[in-house]
Amino acid sequence: MGRNIRLQADAIPRVRRVKDLDSHSVKALLASRALLVKIKRDLENQVRGLLKNLGLVIGRTKFNVFAVRAEELIADRPKLVAAVRPLLEVRKAIEQQVADLDRKVHKLARHDAQVRRFMTLPGIGPITALCFKATIDDPRRFKRSRSVGAYIGLTTRRHASGEVDWSGRISKCGDAMLRMYLFEAAGVLLTRVPKWSALKAWGMRLAKRNGLRKAKVAVARKLAVILHRIWIDKTEFNWSPKKAAA
Repeated sequence: MGRNIRLQADAIPRVRRVKDLDSHSVKALLASRALLVKIKRDLENQVRGLLKNLGLVIGRTKFNVFAVRAEELIADRPKLVAAVRPLLEVRKAIEQQVADLDRKVHKLARHDAQVRRFMTLPGIGPITALCFKATIDDPRRFKRSRSVGAYIGLTTRRHASGEVDWSGRISKCGDAMLRMYLFEAAGVLLTRVPKWSALKAWGMRLAKRNGLRKAKVAVARKLAVILHRIWIDKTEFNWSPKKAAA
């Protein structure tokens, strides 16, 4: 009977380490923001669903165009106003709270030299940088930078038996919030950052060979490794001097 073997970081401590108060406070702040963002998205999906059932489509929107478009569609429809406007008002209140938390996040990032060094890495913004620092807490926990990817759950699971030996999807162990932010950062690097680097060229080659999603996972894992190296060495990201061919 086969058994499921998961790759584990060789530097993960056996005894659960207690993080300091600052790290817990930052993670609590980021968790609150993530929850509010999810509630806001759920409210938007609910509004879209209510309107779509009546043939009214909001379409793709940016910034605060969503609320404006929704108000246009329910205008002169009192019954729809009664159902939709309360959702829009709650959404607006949550949006204001998210904006307030974003200001706090940016302030924390500005006053943290290590977080600013993290942000020299393309695709890494203040939220991802703070989340990485608060989650890892102490970079000396890991003897090798590549162990961080396994700790976060960005390495593939390995299934082995007497006759079968293959790699499956990523393990998804560790901190889900950081894993999500690194995956999003990888997408930003590959699709939205215009400046080329050896890292982006490597990711684009993977995308052409294996598809964009797998490339994002690989780049997210690489970002974790580089962030840890930046932290240990107290350096910044080294951009390639010349454009690399993808």
